[in-house]
Amino acid sequence: MGNGAAVPREGTPMAQRDGKKRLGKKHRQASTRPKKGRAPKIAPTTGAVDPRKRKVLSTKRASAEKAARAGKKSPDKERRVTLGGDRGQAGEKRVLPLHGRMTTSDGADRRTRDGASDAHEERDWREVELLASQMATGTERADARELPLIAVCGRPNVGKSTLFNRLTGSRRSIVGDEPGITRDRIYGEIEWMNRDARLVDTGGVIPDDEALIPAEIFRQARVALDEADAIVMVVDGRTELASPDMELARLLLRGGKPVFLAVNKMDTDAMLAGAENFRRLGFRNVLPISAEHGSGIGDLLDAVFAVLPKVDLEEPESMLTTNDQAAEDEDGPDFSIDPAATRVRRLRSHGEYQSRETKIAIIGRPNVGKSTLLNALTGTSRAIVSPIAGTTRDAVDEVVERGGHTFRFVDTAGIRRKGKTKLMAEKLSVIMARKHLEAADVSLLVIDATEGVAALDANIGGYAHESGRSVIIVVNKWDLMTKTGADGMRLFDGKPPANQKVYEQQVRDALKYLDYAPLLFISAADGKNIDQVFKKVELVARERRKRVTTGQMNRFLERVDFQRASVPMNRRVRIYYMTQAAVAPPTFVLFTDKDVKLHFAFERFLANQIRESFGFIGSPIWFKVKARNKKKAE
Repeated sequence: MGNGAAVPREGTPMAQRDGKKRLGKKHRQASTRPKKGRAPKIAPTTGAVDPRKRKVLSTKRASAEKAARAGKKSPDKERRVTLGGDRGQAGEKRVLPLHGRMTTSDGADRRTRDGASDAHEERDWREVELLASQMATGTERADARELPLIAVCGRPNVGKSTLFNRLTGSRRSIVGDEPGITRDRIYGEIEWMNRDARLVDTGGVIPDDEALIPAEIFRQARVALDEADAIVMVVDGRTELASPDMELARLLLRGGKPVFLAVNKMDTDAMLAGAENFRRLGFRNVLPISAEHGSGIGDLLDAVFAVLPKVDLEEPESMLTTNDQAAEDEDGPDFSIDPAATRVRRLRSHGEYQSRETKIAIIGRPNVGKSTLLNALTGTSRAIVSPIAGTTRDAVDEVVERGGHTFRFVDTAGIRRKGKTKLMAEKLSVIMARKHLEAADVSLLVIDATEGVAALDANIGGYAHESGRSVIIVVNKWDLMTKTGADGMRLFDGKPPANQKVYEQQVRDALKYLDYAPLLFISAADGKNIDQVFKKVELVARERRKRVTTGQMNRFLERVDFQRASVPMNRRVRIYYMTQAAVAPPTFVLFTDKDVKLHFAFERFLANQIRESFGFIGSPIWFKVKARNKKKAE
């Protein structure tokens, strides 16, 4: 060439490349040109690293792989199987279904797994709610204490609660595969061959266990065994004898009371012969049963009732007249009735049963002092008390007679959030606590003074308010907020002592919807102000049954200035007249010009005006609206 550049000869590689058509920048293959920007980070292999740093790199890689395999949730919530290094063809991830969840082999797809986990959690709650709907919340009668008592005892997880539910014909006691579910004593009634008796279910007994909760369970069981007329010891027929069985058998044989050995879980006829092996415990009466299927229950009851003393109880009944009904609604039931002393039941003429006793549910968060309050109110050690949250699972009830009135206090399990509840027994106890609340007349909302009003306290109070239960706010552990040392500061946390008026205002601000509820400051551990609880319960129960006549309500309407109610004009209604339709809780029917739902501000204004005129302390007020000129649907 003329410019002096070298010209390649034909047949050389340079000439062959020049003969091809050169591609533009957009048509070049990606592998032939580097990408713009920062090069992607590639984890170095162990062989390409300085030998002095290979050990550090291997340790980091092993830790990263372990963290990827480990679950970030509790084992109870994340039951899954991880396949280590086992992959399908072409390096595909293997997905293993387990309990309705999808789990990847290396834990990479966490979003799918978390969604499936939440769905599984919701399904568990639905199953528990279905089981709770089948369980009973009834308690034994106050006069049933004169009946003979049968105690059911044994080591944990042998089927005592299942046998208790079978004998009582209800699902009063919580049953599950987890050992140690039952802790407190649970009483029920049983009828066999026209004879009545009481039955008590105890927790699993381990005599030599010195831990706090097992020791308290054993103490509660000892109380039941001491007051029992006959004892049924339950053992698991599918397992060998354990040392707790032998120790409990020696304890029962020394007691001198009639003891019957129930060899449980004998589900088939082929297993019946194995019950004879348990005669080594030294009992004469050995009966094979199956509490789950009901086999052998009749023979057991025949043997037990043969040794029980006979007690005949009659329950006279009398009918209430119309005047007596109105007087009872306003002033409470008449306790001066003498026939048959305490066992008289008075029935309403329209068929409703008016109970003589007032049922009080003690509700609150875990570890706020509910069980301690029950023991203080009853003057006994009825409930197990421990600093461990969630100690109470089954509802514990106790009857107290005071000043001619009968109070039944029910200690419920601590209500916690769904996300904080893992075990089946805990979930069931939370739902049953709400069921016992709905079956009560008055609720004691217990608040821990050292922690103040939490959001969960407001939610629990909302359960009582919406269910129509009368509410008394009880601030417990007030002694810790007032006890001071030599320096004038609280011994509890070294801060200045709390002011009761300021604290009460803080509680009222946090629980504004419970402005009608009385508030008490107590110390259940020291027994301070416990008498005030009885007075407030009696007052609230009486106000709950108060009845106002239609004439009084009409005169009340004439005095009320409804223009003061802050309600939008399009939501205002004109009330022609109103009447009280029911008590417990007080329910009023408003006859208006519009068939609309009352505005919440108008409803609150009307309730406040009614309270100023008639009281209804501690009880929510319900309203029902009926249009006077409502057109009938064709």
